[in-house]
Amino acid sequence: MTDIYKALADETRRVLLDELLGRDEQTLFELCMKLAMNHDLTPTRQAVSQHLGVLEEAGLVRTERRGRYKFHTVDTTPLSQISERWPSREVQP
Repeated sequence: MTDIYKALADETRRVLLDELLGRDEQTLFELCMKLAMNHDLTPTRQAVSQHLGVLEEAGLVRTERRGRYKFHTVDTTPLSQISERWPSREVQP
């Protein structure tokens, strides 16, 4: 679960997840363009690739290589661990 918190701690990684929630199966190039156009963020391709690697290690992003392209897809399943660890409680009035 530590990997999930580490992955979510960075704003750029949260933005990448938001972009992948909008549309799965995006390439590194597409994600870099969206960061620049939609969020005024201009990290290098290498930096974005490293962010995606952290998200993949946490299980929040899956990748699939097709030919010379690598497609990234969001997987929100690991986020359920958070709600299982701290289930919501009803507040008594």
